[in-house]
Amino acid sequence: MKNLVEIQKKIVPDILKVMEKRYIVLREISLNEPVGRRILSSKLGISERIIRSEVEFLKNSSFIDSSSSGMKLTEEGRKILANLKDFINEIRGIKEVEHRLEKLLSIKKVIIVPGDSDEDFSITKELGKAASVDLIKIIEDNMTLGVTGGTTMLEFAKQFQEKKKYENTVVVPARGGLGEKLEIQANNIASIIANKIGGGYRILHLPDNINKELIETLKTQPDIKKSLEYIDNLDVIVFGIGRADEMARRRRMEDKQVEFIEGKKAVSEAFGHFFNEDGKIVYEASTIGINLEQFKKMKHAFGIAGGKRKYKAIISISKINPNLTLVIDEGCANEIINYFDNK
Repeated sequence: MKNLVEIQKKIVPDILKVMEKRYIVLREISLNEPVGRRILSSKLGISERIIRSEVEFLKNSSFIDSSSSGMKLTEEGRKILANLKDFINEIRGIKEVEHRLEKLLSIKKVIIVPGDSDEDFSITKELGKAASVDLIKIIEDNMTLGVTGGTTMLEFAKQFQEKKKYENTVVVPARGGLGEKLEIQANNIASIIANKIGGGYRILHLPDNINKELIETLKTQPDIKKSLEYIDNLDVIVFGIGRADEMARRRRMEDKQVEFIEGKKAVSEAFGHFFNEDGKIVYEASTIGINLEQFKKMKHAFGIAGGKRKYKAIISISKINPNLTLVIDEGCANEIINYFDNK
């Protein structure tokens, strides 16, 4: 296919541009269906006249259906979108970058989504979808799945599409809450995914940043104790990767704590720990839920992150567990490559 793509680039470059444009339109419909033309035009930054023309083609080709509620992909449309995704990845050389990053980061797998979520929020939805598609391949009956909170993780939950139901599969929040909006709390994300896979879920009614003495006392409460037992026996963990400075703000840390982690050159945070570029712990916050030693031993770990600004955080977290499957966007992937090339 690679040779064919190179020939097409030289002989019929306009066709490749048209294919990529239609791929973007199909992808946006799939992420927001049912969706109207006006909203689609706004999200893509493309005039309604061009959208009308593209929609007409896609409809006549039986790739989309249109109704009063909006446009949706047909089964044929979903198949062509999957094929187009592979083709676009080939054009951009994404597969080669994935394999290179797997070697550079020394982790199990890298999945790259075209685009940059710092510039286009719809890429965050695509990150969530890509992670859910890969996760589905390993989910089985009698599993315990742990999830963290955050905006990216919410999109992961929303894009999760699984028709099969699993017996005795439980989804749990891997950590306590951070006092943020209800919809991006790990408790909410666990319940959304559990409902989609027909599994059960546990709630952890605790903030993640209370003092250690209080944590030890609360661990004896029956409901909390039961939830923590599930967390201690996770089969899979799916988590968002955060920058140290952003996570310090989310945790509402005191100024002197923020100054300390900045002085230690922390670049990432995961599971209550702040790490430098080498993946070394520079600060441990009071936390409840999955602990670092447990994470290091996980056979199935999925980290999701997007945007160029997070590249150092991703490099840092990748040094903790070689079993990591990393789901990132193209913008972030290119920054990581540049980092290693200039090292």
